[in-house]
Amino acid sequence: MTSYKLVYTRSAYRDIKKLDSVARKRIKKSIERYSRNPIEYAKRLGDARLGTYRWRIGNYRVVFDISDRNIVVLRVGHRREIYR
Repeated sequence: MTSYKLVYTRSAYRDIKKLDSVARKRIKKSIERYSRNPIEYAKRLGDARLGTYRWRIGNYRVVFDISDRNIVVLRVGHRREIYR
């Protein structure tokens, strides 16, 4: 199993900065764990305009694409707002 490199878009970085510290730590820890085997934990999104996959981390969603050996984190947000 080869490792993936995490790449954050500017909007994902902004999304993460807005979160409180507890949520931020939990999401960071989960992203690092999930990135070892991303497809196992991911669900494919029906509408590919937002991204290809998502991870569920409590009430938060991490929307991402996989390109070569990179996981490109596109957006991070609460499940109520992320798909808007």
